[in-house]
Amino acid sequence: MTAVVKEYVIDPEDRARADFYDFLGVLLAGPADRTLLEQVAQLKGDDTPLGNALNVLAKIATVTAPETAEREFNGLFIGLGRGELLPYASHYLTGFLNEKPLANLRADMARRGIGRAEGKREPEDNIASLMEMMGGMITGRFGSVTPVSGQRDFFEAHVDPWAVHFFTDLEASKSSVFYGAVGTLGRHFMEIEAEAFAMLPA
Repeated sequence: MTAVVKEYVIDPEDRARADFYDFLGVLLAGPADRTLLEQVAQLKGDDTPLGNALNVLAKIATVTAPETAEREFNGLFIGLGRGELLPYASHYLTGFLNEKPLANLRADMARRGIGRAEGKREPEDNIASLMEMMGGMITGRFGSVTPVSGQRDFFEAHVDPWAVHFFTDLEASKSSVFYGAVGTLGRHFMEIEAEAFAMLPA
């Protein structure tokens, strides 16, 4: 997604949320290279389910070669013709690509001033792009900080209806170890976000 760089004072908790969204976006945008695997291996979580999932992912990263990560990623998301999973909102919500969920997302992006990044060919309802959008709205990367109510509206419209399902499918994949752990991490984070947004006043 195209970004507008401005400086905002962000609450540390919101900064941590944005970082987590961006982290998931990076993990799901392409195969993890050696640098990313080394960075993931150094992460440490706490004793919460999310923290434990992060610890497991970090341990797996220490024994995952870049070639293995690439093979897993390609098998999951690219494959011969198509991968094991199609990480798009339209597919999960309608069974087809480029359907109404994508059109709705594009209209919402236009209202929020979020532009498609140059050179990107994937539909915008890809899970990695949606994670990037959520992180960017929190920090103001797309022009201004989005209030929590606006974050909730976007999350409930474009992420919550399918993201947990996707991450659960990723977690259950029998052809993946590293990305299976990414699925567990993503599922826990989506559940936390959904619960937090549900507690906001209408």
